Amino acid sequence: MRIAFAALSVLLVGASPAAADFAGCLRTLEDTVVRAGVSKTTAAAALRGAQRDEKVLRLAGSQPEFKTPIWDYIGFLVDEQRVEDGRAMMARYDRVLRAAERQFGVDRHVIAAVWGVESNYGRDAGDNFLPHALATLTCAAGRRTEFWRTELIAALRLVDRGDLALDKLYGSWAGAFGQTQFIPSTYQRLAVDFDGDGRRDLVGSVADALGSTANYLKRAGWRAGSPWMIEVRAPVRYSGPSGRRKRASIDSWSKRGVVRADGSALTGRGEAGLLLPAGPTGPGFLVFSNFDAIYAYNQAESYALAISHLADRLAGYPTLRTPWPTDDPPLSRAQRLQLQHLLIAKGYDIGEPDGKIGPLSRAAIADAEKRAGMPATGRPGGKIYRALGGR
Repeated sequence: MRIAFAALSVLLVGASPAAADFAGCLRTLEDTVVRAGVSKTTAAAALRGAQRDEKVLRLAGSQPEFKTPIWDYIGFLVDEQRVEDGRAMMARYDRVLRAAERQFGVDRHVIAAVWGVESNYGRDAGDNFLPHALATLTCAAGRRTEFWRTELIAALRLVDRGDLALDKLYGSWAGAFGQTQFIPSTYQRLAVDFDGDGRRDLVGSVADALGSTANYLKRAGWRAGSPWMIEVRAPVRYSGPSGRRKRASIDSWSKRGVVRADGSALTGRGEAGLLLPAGPTGPGFLVFSNFDAIYAYNQAESYALAISHLADRLAGYPTLRTPWPTDDPPLSRAQRLQLQHLLIAKGYDIGEPDGKIGPLSRAAIADAEKRAGMPATGRPGGKIYRALGGR
């Protein structure tokens, strides 16, 4: 007998407001968009058939950068597959990346890392139709209404300007789209035509996407030739200052007992902050001003750590030397996919396996953990993976 989790979907969705309320908001929104300068033709075509999207609303309340354990977050984003794929893509687009590095001063490995994390090197840019997702957020999210409306207007202006066709506006639930996931207002301000065809196409042009990402990081304060991050170890009982903004000289950190991850002494110049995302017994990181430029891309330290570490791996540096302080290690994307197959083999109905652990997979994991005599966390970790037969 298959174990069904369809009821979970109902609980997650909740009750919808009257359709008339959403339809009324949609009419007002279309008028507002047109008054903001978007053509009537574009506005009407973009919002035609829009409906309240419960999946978008659910995702709006669950951002992994802030809720996922740091070892799971980085384990998913910086696995061996993403490193290997990234090196291959860097070789394929070497000329473009080097040109962007020369023009904007941003290290090409960091540019490629943003590309890899944001869309898996252009493969996974998102499947939400932006005008409808942004209309849902504007009319039903209940917060940040002005922000979502502004992003909708910016997206449709890109269509009127000729940068993109309306049917290319597919991306994340939050309106980010293109190969390096710009939100529409950022696209308007900072996208560049790096391939010289007269359009700024971050969806179909790898050159435009990579050049625009370099331009973004430069505008965010990137300093050419400066470091972004060094993996370090803090004393086990370290209780001194830490944080991205609490900067001190390298010499000061050395005097506090901080060493490189391989145990060698710290050397060099410049000021850095110390990040200990899992406490002093886990990996530590000295982060410099260029880390702040990366942070500006998504404003989450876990995100900036993932980008920084992937950039290091793409440049040939090893994986983190200090293990995460957990006895339930994170899974790679390939292992997450295998975990889903194992769950299906046990009779759990979680939909098509894709390596992305959503609500149905988490519910199945929690049930499998309970049956195995483990705490029901719903987390895709090494313990339940091995318990189900993963290798």
